[in-house]
Amino acid sequence: MTIARLSAAKWSLSAVAVGVLLAGCSASVSAGKTDPKLSSDKLADSLADKLAATTGQPKPDITCPEDLAGKVGTETRCTLTADDGSTLGVSVTVTSVDGEQIHYDFKADETASPAPN
Repeated sequence: MTIARLSAAKWSLSAVAVGVLLAGCSASVSAGKTDPKLSSDKLADSLADKLAATTGQPKPDITCPEDLAGKVGTETRCTLTADDGSTLGVSVTVTSVDGEQIHYDFKADETASPAPN
């Protein structure tokens, strides 16, 4: 499946807009296990879906370095990477766990980091 990409200029503007729009956003995902844990890939996909729905833009390229344990207060940082290589950090915090369902808040950084040379 091919994912449409935004131009570097649009990503730069979108990254700032995402940071503003995502202050205090929440999401939830079913982990599907008795000891709930959300894989890094599933978390990244869930965040990309939520960001696309919030901004009206195509799904961004997001990576998360680790699985998210289903324990209230657990935190991780994911990275949104634009076509030009610039990045925007996204903080994720587990707010509640209901059986296999992990609920989390996420917030994008206010400014993007430039692409490495």
